Amino acid sequence: MNDSASDPLLAGQPIDLTNCDREPIHIPGSIQPHGCLLACDHAARVVRFRSENAAPMLNLGGDPLDRRLAEVIGADAAHTLLNALAMSGGKPRPALVFGLEVNGLQFDATIHRHDNRTIIEFEPVSQRLGQVLSLSRTVVERLRAAKDADRLVQQAAMLMQAQLGYDRVMIYQLGEDGAGKVVAEAKLDQHESFRGQYFPAGDIPKQARALYLQNPIRVIGDAAFTPVPILAMDPQDGPLDLSYAHLRSVSPIHCEYLRNMGVAASMSVSIIIDGALWGLIACHHYAPKVLTMADRAAAEMVGEFFSMHLDALNRRHAREAELAARAALDELLVNAIRYEDAGPALHGRLPQLADLIPADGIALWFDGTWTAAGVAPTDAQAAPLLALARGLSEGDVFHTDHLSNLLPDTPDLTGLAAGVMIIPLSRRPRDFMFYFRKEAIRTLDWGGDPAKTYETGRHGARLTPRGSFAIWKETVRDKCHPWTESDRRFAEALRLAVVEVLLFNNELLAEERTRAEIRQRVLNRELNHRVKNILAVIQSLVSRKPDEGETLEGYANALRGRIKALAYAHDQVIRDDQGGFLGDLLAAELGPYAGEGREVRMDGPALALDGRAFSVMALILHEMATNAAKYGALSRPSGHLAVEWRLDDGGDCRIDWIETGLEGLVPPTRSGFGSALVEQSLPFDLGGQSRIEFRPTGLVAQFMLPARFLRDGRAPAPRAADPAPQAPVPAAELTNRRVLLVEDQTLIAMSLEAELLDHGLQVCGRAATVAAALAMIDRDPPDLAVLDVNLAQEDSLPVAERLQGQGIPFVFATGYGADFGIPARFSGTPIASKPYQLQEILQKLVEAEARAGRVATRRALTGR
Repeated sequence: MNDSASDPLLAGQPIDLTNCDREPIHIPGSIQPHGCLLACDHAARVVRFRSENAAPMLNLGGDPLDRRLAEVIGADAAHTLLNALAMSGGKPRPALVFGLEVNGLQFDATIHRHDNRTIIEFEPVSQRLGQVLSLSRTVVERLRAAKDADRLVQQAAMLMQAQLGYDRVMIYQLGEDGAGKVVAEAKLDQHESFRGQYFPAGDIPKQARALYLQNPIRVIGDAAFTPVPILAMDPQDGPLDLSYAHLRSVSPIHCEYLRNMGVAASMSVSIIIDGALWGLIACHHYAPKVLTMADRAAAEMVGEFFSMHLDALNRRHAREAELAARAALDELLVNAIRYEDAGPALHGRLPQLADLIPADGIALWFDGTWTAAGVAPTDAQAAPLLALARGLSEGDVFHTDHLSNLLPDTPDLTGLAAGVMIIPLSRRPRDFMFYFRKEAIRTLDWGGDPAKTYETGRHGARLTPRGSFAIWKETVRDKCHPWTESDRRFAEALRLAVVEVLLFNNELLAEERTRAEIRQRVLNRELNHRVKNILAVIQSLVSRKPDEGETLEGYANALRGRIKALAYAHDQVIRDDQGGFLGDLLAAELGPYAGEGREVRMDGPALALDGRAFSVMALILHEMATNAAKYGALSRPSGHLAVEWRLDDGGDCRIDWIETGLEGLVPPTRSGFGSALVEQSLPFDLGGQSRIEFRPTGLVAQFMLPARFLRDGRAPAPRAADPAPQAPVPAAELTNRRVLLVEDQTLIAMSLEAELLDHGLQVCGRAATVAAALAMIDRDPPDLAVLDVNLAQEDSLPVAERLQGQGIPFVFATGYGADFGIPARFSGTPIASKPYQLQEILQKLVEAEARAGRVATRRALTGR
C-alpha cells in the first residue's frame, strides 16, 4: 500500500487492502444504524440529505427531502438546534442537545456545520444523563490526583473501563515511525493481554489518523452492522462530508479487522498533545454495545482532560530533568570561560560532557583537532562523519538512529556507532560535538505481522494472522535507541552553552565589551539626568502650599496620587517588546500635572506603538513633560498645553506639542543632555523627525513617527471569511450608534455585543424578555435595535411595535430566515439569519436606518 491521501473517486467502490489507505472514509455515503441523519444547506433552511431510516425513526409523514427543516421536525426543535449551533461559535465540532422533542418523540441530537452544509444527527434519548455526568466528574478527579505520567496512563485504562463498561480498554501510544504500542490495559480476566505488544503503522491508515485529529471520538456499536445509505435531494450535490459526524459509517476493512480479533463493538478517544496524535484510548467489547450520546460526551471530556494532564506531567518531568542536567552543565562550564583558549578547556572536559546526554561515546572536532572518549570513532574514521556534518544546515542539531542509511559505504564506522547526534558549535570554522550510540538489538512483540502478509478474504487480501493475534517477533538491527525529544532539547541547550563559552574567547567579544562600556556610560548619564528630573518634580509637588481650606488629609492624598502617577510614567521606559498605546503613555506622563487651573488637552486616534518606538517616545515625552513642568506651560497657572496626534496620508504619525500662555518666553542659551535627547533620539533610533521652536508665548514641538512602528489600536482581530461574503459595511456609517439587543441566549448576546463594540457601536442594553426590553426603551430609547423573534416563552413583536411607534430602526433576527411568518405591519423590516454573521447584522442595521429615514421623509411630505 502507498501513502497517498484519500481518493474521492473510490467513494462507493469496493475496498480491500490494496486501496484501503486511499479510501475516502470521510464520505462513506452511509451511517451506522443506531441513529438517523438529516443534512441541510449552510443556512439550515431546507433538507438536502437524509439517511434511509430518517422517516420511520423521526415519525415523519413523508420524505423530508426538499422540505423546510422547521416543517420536518417542528419549529421549536429547529429553533433549539439553531441556537445550539450559534452557541458553538461556528466551529465544526458538533453541539449537543439532550432530550429534544421531535414529532412527539424524544431524542438526543447533535448539530454542526461543515463543508457549507448543516448536519443534524438523532439518537435515542439518554436515560441516565445525571448519573453519567456524576461518574465523569469522579473519573476526572481520580485522574487529577495522579502525579506521575506512568501512573496516570495506568489509571486511565482502569477508570475508563469502570466508567463505560467495555470488556477491554487500552492506552495505545504511537511512536515517531507511526507504529503503536499498548502501554496500559484494563480487561476482563478471560481475555488474553495485549499489553506491551506493538502494532504496525499501517493498522491506522493516513486518512484515519487525520480524522482522529478532527473528530476525537469514534464509536462502532456493532462491527457486523449493515450500513444505512444516505440519500440526496439532488445527485449533483456531491457526497456528504461526515468528518465530524458521530454516526459516520466505518470502513469494511476496519470492521473485518475487528471481527478477526473477535471484537463486536469498539470505541476510541483521541489523545491529542500539541496538535498531534499522541495515541488513542481504545475500547473493545465482545458483544454489540452502543454508547448513548451522554456516555460519548462524557468519554470525550475525560479524554480531553487526560490529554492535558498527561501533557502537563510530561512537560514537568522533562523540565525537572533538564534543570538538573543544566545545573550540572553550568557547574561544568563555569570555569571554562576563564580560559583564553576555549579549545583545550573543552577537549579536557570531554568525559564530563559525555555524561550530559545518554550515549555510549562522544567526540569533539575543534580547531582541526579530533578528540574522542568512550565508544567513538578514531580520527582516521572521522572523515565521512565530518563531511556529513559540514553538509548540514548551520546552527541545527542533527540526529539519526540509523547511520548506515546515510553512510552505507563505511562498515567500520557504522559497525561501531549505529546512531549519532551532531551538535554544531560555530560557523567559521565549522566545529562540532558528536554523541554516539551503539546498535540496540530490540525484540518487538508485534500484534500481527508488521510486513502484512496477505490472504484472500471477504474483502480481498486481509491482514493475517489476525484470528489468533499471535505475537510476531521482529528484530531491529543496525539501529540505536531513538534520540528522544528530551535528548534533542538538551543538545540544543548544550550547543548554546558551549557557544556562550566560545563568545568569551574571541575578538568579537572584546569589541562587544568596548561597546557595552560605552552604552553603560550613556545609560548612567541618562539615569542620573532622569533621577534628578524626577526628584525635582517631586520636590516641587511637596513644596506646593495647600489651597485655602484644604485639609491635611486631602493634601496628602493629592500628593500621593501625583507621585504614584509619576512612578507609573517612569515604568513605561522599561516596557517589553509588546509596546503600548500612545494615548496611555501621554496620560501617564502628563497626569501628575493636570489640575490646579492648568489646562492639559490631548486628542488623537487610538494608536499603538511597537516596543522599540514606545521606549523612545517614553523618553522624549517624559523629557517634554518634565521641561514643561519646570519651565513651560505646566509651571504657571496661566499655561496651556495641547498634544494632538494624527496619521498623515502616508500612514506616519504626526504629533504636535503646543504650549501657550507664557508671555515673554526667552529661549535657552545652551542645549543640555535632555534637549539633545529630544532632538536626536527619534531621527537616530527610528528614522523619524523632531523639531522644537521657541515662541514668545510658548514652546511648539513637532514629531514624526514612521508608519512601520505603528498599528491601529482599534483594529479587531482578523475574522474568517463567510462562505458567501458580503461587501463590508464601513464602520463609520454606524459609529457611536446605541444599540439594544433583545436575545434570550446570554452567550449569543454577549458575543454579538463584543463584536458590535469592536466596530465602534455602543450597546445600551441587553434584554432577554419583552418586559425588560420595553422598560429599557421607556427609560433610555436606543438608536437601533436587534430583536430575536423567538424568546423563551414569547415573541418579540410587542417590542417591535413599541420601536416602530417611536420611529426607532430595528432588525429582526431569527433562525427561520425571512419566511418565519412576519406580520404585514412589519413588512420591509430587515431580517438577519441566525447564527449571527457580523457583516450581515451591520448591513441590516444600515438598511433599517436608511428605511426609517425614508419613512420619516414620506410622513413629513404626506402629513401621515
